[in-house]
Amino acid sequence: MTEKVQVRWRVPSLVFGALLLAAGHAVGAQQGEAQLEEPQIEAPQIEADKSSYHLFNPTPRHLMRDLSADRPDVTESPITVDAGHVQIELSFVDFRRDDRNSDNTDVEAWTFGATNIKIGLLNNVDIQFVFDAYVDEDTDDEAAGTSSSAQGFNDTQIRLKINLWGNDGGETAFGLMPFIQLPTGSDGLSSDHVEGGLIVPFATELGDGWGLGLMAEIDWVYDEGDDGYDTEFVHTAVVGHEIVGPLGGYLEYVGVVSSDGDSDYQALIGTGLTYGLSADLVLDVGANFGLTRAAEDVNVFAGVTVRF
Repeated sequence: MTEKVQVRWRVPSLVFGALLLAAGHAVGAQQGEAQLEEPQIEAPQIEADKSSYHLFNPTPRHLMRDLSADRPDVTESPITVDAGHVQIELSFVDFRRDDRNSDNTDVEAWTFGATNIKIGLLNNVDIQFVFDAYVDEDTDDEAAGTSSSAQGFNDTQIRLKINLWGNDGGETAFGLMPFIQLPTGSDGLSSDHVEGGLIVPFATELGDGWGLGLMAEIDWVYDEGDDGYDTEFVHTAVVGHEIVGPLGGYLEYVGVVSSDGDSDYQALIGTGLTYGLSADLVLDVGANFGLTRAAEDVNVFAGVTVRF
């Protein structure tokens, strides 16, 4: 940033300058020539070619794009982490409660250290490792009069985000995120089967500090009751806005449809705040609330995103 320099003129300097100016006009009149100022032409703004950067040849700091996180909302971002850089998205604490009226079962869970570690592989590709460091889940079956609990590590997702356009500019951005989930969780928390899916995120600017994110996701989820796999279709829409300074907010809708005939439609509404402490550090808080009986009743969380 160019510093403003304050220049203080003295009276003798003003007089001397006036004499020079008068002499210059006199010479110009005698010669009968007009002095024309050469027009200034701005150099065209050329977008930097970042395709040569990769994991072992990191993107220089001055060419890095603005930080874009997949948290705290459910809707994923189509923007990738710059090549050769690492971004960690961490939930300090996450609480959820689900009163399943259909089978008279209540579930409460505390999660600590829900983490997404992202590594930029290419300018438009990053790899992500998603896991819950520690989960404490309690289940009460009112009909049977029994209760159970499970604690420990959860399953691990490995995701690949590929940006197809809009990574480094433009009003829209689009990406693909295939993923696989490995059964690394503790007893009672893991599905004990490999699962996977495909996430398709889209984002667009609406102007005046508003932004819109849309996401479609197909999941292949193991169904223990049927000893097979069900297909779930997740669809989301989120609207975000800059409130004041580094403070922003969002409002989101989430819907889930399952191929399992015994599963009802899940609908949730979410909201939250983000606060940027620096270009590489953002805090967030948020909550999701179930709109249908099949959805979780409430989920509240707080976390941070940091980039290196």
